[in-house]
Parts: sequence; C-alpha cells; structure tokens
Amino acid sequence: MSDARAEKEWTRAQSVPAQSLEHLFKAEPDRLSRLTVEEAGIYFDFSKTHLSREILDAFGALAEIQGLAGARDALFSGQLVNVTEGRAAEHSAERGQGAAQSVQRAQEFHSRMRSLVDAIEAGVFGEIRHILHVGIGGSALGPDFLVDALGRDAGRYDVAVVSNVDGAALEEAVSRFDPQTTLLLIASKTFTTSETMLNARSALTWMEEGGVADPYGRVVAMTASPETAIEFGVDETRILPFSESVGGRYSLWSSIGLPVALALGWDGFETMLEGASGMDRHFRLQPIERNAPVLAAFVDRYYANVRKAETRAVFAYDERLRLLPSYLQQLEMESNGKSVTIEGKPVGRASAQITWGGVGTDAQHAVFQLLHQGTHLVPVEFVAAIEPEHGLDFAHHRQLLINCFAQGAALMAGKQSDDPARSYSGDRPSTSILLDRVDPGALGALIAFYEHRTFVNAVLLGINPFDQFGVELGKEIAGSIDAGGEVRFDASTRALISRALGETE
Repeated sequence: MSDARAEKEWTRAQSVPAQSLEHLFKAEPDRLSRLTVEEAGIYFDFSKTHLSREILDAFGALAEIQGLAGARDALFSGQLVNVTEGRAAEHSAERGQGAAQSVQRAQEFHSRMRSLVDAIEAGVFGEIRHILHVGIGGSALGPDFLVDALGRDAGRYDVAVVSNVDGAALEEAVSRFDPQTTLLLIASKTFTTSETMLNARSALTWMEEGGVADPYGRVVAMTASPETAIEFGVDETRILPFSESVGGRYSLWSSIGLPVALALGWDGFETMLEGASGMDRHFRLQPIERNAPVLAAFVDRYYANVRKAETRAVFAYDERLRLLPSYLQQLEMESNGKSVTIEGKPVGRASAQITWGGVGTDAQHAVFQLLHQGTHLVPVEFVAAIEPEHGLDFAHHRQLLINCFAQGAALMAGKQSDDPARSYSGDRPSTSILLDRVDPGALGALIAFYEHRTFVNAVLLGINPFDQFGVELGKEIAGSIDAGGEVRFDASTRALISRALGETE
C-alpha cells in the first residue's frame, strides 16, 4: 500500500470539476445502463449520484492501490483481517463462502441449531408460543430487523427482541406473554454483556414468579463462549455456539439468527443464507464497474471526502423495512467510525458518515424539507419493493412507489421560482435500491450488500472495520460507578450521580 500513490488519487478525485446531474445524464448517454446493477432480485440505481467517469477512474485506481482485490480475497479465505484483535472475520463462512474448514465448522453449528429448532417445534420444551430474545447491539439489531420484516404473518411464534436495559422495554415485551409458554433466548458473544445479562436474570425471575418450575430449562444460549453460558446455568445441550471470528454486528447468519429461524422456519432461514451467498459471489467475482457494493462505497467516499457531506440518509419505502436505518447505523458507524488506520496512523480524512433515516412516506412530512431546501448536502438512499405484502387495494402500494420515485426525481431536478421560498436548487443526489419482493432471499442479499459496502469503504480508508473499541470506555466507567470504584469524575458527572442516584464518591 502506497500512501503517496493513494493520496494522489484522493487529490485527483477532489480536483474533478463538479458537474450537475442533469449535465452528466446529457453527457453520458449510457449513464443509466453503466450505473445500474441487478443481482439477487435487487436493482441498484447509482445514476442519480455525481459519479462521473473521471471520479470512477480515480476511485478505481484508489481501490487498486489500497489493495481491494487482495483484501477481499483475505476476507473470504479466512486470513487475519481484524488486526487489532488478531483474528479473521468469517461471517461469510456462515453462508458457505470462505475457507473450507470454516465453512464446514459453520455447517456443523447450523446442523446443531436446526436440531434445536426441530426439538422446539416438536414440543421438547413443552408448548411454546412466545419467544423472548434478549441481546444488544449485533445480537439484537439483525434479528429484530428480520423478524419484524419477515415474521409478521408467519403465524409460528410471537417473538419479542429486547435490548435496552431500561426495565420498561422488558416489561412491555413480557406484558403480552405467558411465562408458561415462553422460551428465553440469551444472545451474547461473551455471555458477559452487562445489559443482556441483567435483562436475562430479570426474565428468569419473571418466569419463576409466573409459576415456571425450572426457568433455566426454558433457556437457549447463543454465544461464542459456551463455558461462560454453562457457568450462568444453561444446560450444555441448549447452547448454540458460533465462531469467535464472527463479529457481533455480522453474526445474524450464525446461531444469533435463531429467533429468525424460529419465526420463519428453517427453510426461510436457509433461503436467507442463500440470498446472502449470492451477493457474496457477486462481490467476489464482478469487476469494479459492475460491482454493487464497490460502486456504493465509491458513492459514500465521494460525498464524504470530496463533497464533505457528513451524513447520509436511508429511507425505506416499505413498512416491513422500517428497522433498516437502525440496523445500518450500527453496521456502518460502529465498523467505520474510526480515526486511525490499520497502521495506527491518523486517517486524515472523514471516515464513516453519520447514518440516519426513516420510513417513507412519513419522512416526507418530517425531514424532507431539509433535504430539498436546506443548506446541508445529504446523499439519500431510497429502498423499496415492487411487490406489496398487504391484502389491501394496490392503490396503497402504487402511491407508496410513486412518492418514492418522485422524491428522487425532485431532488435531482429541483424547480426554480421567482419566490425564493418556493425555489428548489435541485442537483441533490440519491441512490435507489428496488427489491422484487421482501422475502428471506432478497433480505439476505441486501444485508450482505451492506456488509460488503462497509468493508470496501474501510479498505479505501485503510481502516479496520471489525473492531469497536469506541464502545468500551463508557461501559468501563459505568462499571466503575456500579461497583463503587474509586474513580474521580468531573463536577457535572458527580452532580448527576448524586442527584439521580443519591450516591457520592
């Protein structure tokens, strides 16, 4: 990797004269065909971004200098890519793409997981109607998103995912459950995560108070630390392990996906894995100019580093995808919210953008004022599906899609007026992602697309997307407060502790 050569390409990208989207469409007759990609039932349209041929050339050269091809090979072959923690990042092995030994191990873990799913369905745990899944971060966001998107009408189990340590969250979840017919899933890579373990203990108390004679007999643990789960009291036969080389926010493909498998059935879970595997193959085999995750990362780097956009917005024009922005916030900001390179040097430029978003059409009446007429440049991403799920008149879905497509057109075209308050500057970028339908295969592919996009961004920046030391300091201090440790706090923090908790140092 050559810092000087990479810097030259960053400078080249920054020196390309800004051209309007309208001009780019006129100057490049093949623009739509060049900047749209179709894969795994998903249509990606990057044409309404400012990726000109010159910009693509510069970022293509940067990708070569930064060793994207080699980094991709290292990722899929199970090499050490998480250098700060000294391990591989083998989430793709969970869906059959990786080192042979790692794929085999993942398949063995999946076989164990399927056997447990079959046992639950066969009534080994008694009558189970409710699934209470406790976890946090990557142990909750992925399962919550997928169960909410795909499990609504499955009619198999009533699933609640609880992550917040606020007791109101757990109380709300169990208020509609019967402890006698509830199975408790505890998801924690280390099985020491303080929020998760407190929620788990409170859930066990709720089950015991509800008359369950053996609450621990209704517990399934998903963890990379089986010994710690056994110490907690979970029987070894009800522990679903996964590899230490599978990072938390990349773990829904592993046993962390148990609530998804229960909500959808095993066939649905396998279809999700197959969809992700298809996107893995696309990312591995397609050239840069036809590679959806790579093009998406080029869009991210252009707006973050050339146009200095600090945020990007994601709007799901489908109620089933309402949790997608929350899922992406962790994936993108925890992965790439770094300030040093793999070598420990300052990055020297913006890393992860701030990801935010919402659901269309609600967002149109809330935040789109800023997107159309505000002073901030915000690249927008629209995610929609061609087929609706509901049984109402198709007019609902037609209006939904019309609004989605109209917003992208309006952001680009704008509208001039003699009244400045009614004038729209236009030339505002957007990407459109259109799924054929919201089903397990498509969502598996979509999530894998976002994972690989995040990885490409990291390679271009020269950072490690697989550690997350930034989450530890606050938790360390919280632990010190909880334990009454001798830590000297600032005056503000001391006052807050005293006022709310009645405690002093």
